[in-house]
Amino acid sequence: MDKPRSIYWEAALRILKYIKASPAKELLSKRHGHVKIEAYSDADYAGSKDDRKSTSGYCTYVGGNLVTWRSKKQTTVARSSVEAEYRAMGHTTSEVLWLKNILTELGLMYGGPIPMHCDNQAAIHLASHPIFHERTKHIEVDCHFVCEAIMSQKICTPFTPSSK
Repeated sequence: MDKPRSIYWEAALRILKYIKASPAKELLSKRHGHVKIEAYSDADYAGSKDDRKSTSGYCTYVGGNLVTWRSKKQTTVARSSVEAEYRAMGHTTSEVLWLKNILTELGLMYGGPIPMHCDNQAAIHLASHPIFHERTKHIEVDCHFVCEAIMSQKICTPFTPSSK
């Protein structure tokens, strides 16, 4: 951040003013001896009874501490659970790469792919072996985005069962 734009500078100042005005409030974090990023991605399938749209969610950890999370209804109706999960993986990948860039700017980033856990083996397989045909054509942009991050070893996608 060599030359921050005024909007970002004002946001940073607002945060510092809040911290100064709220000395009794604390951010709790534990030292785990590392700053590794780890992410979890999930989605339901057609969970909304009104319009059958799915909900995506993710949470990311840095150094074992939760730093970002999000849960949001998807903007389009998913045609399969794989599609719903894959769209969630796309959002999570974007968040993970953003965090990696911030840590790199701060000189804190380590090497190696960032684990992005997912509970859908078909979505994981599609991420590592993108085979496009009519059934996956509509999610091709997310597929290319996630696949590119895997192939460049920025992320990896270990399977994590839903029960964990």
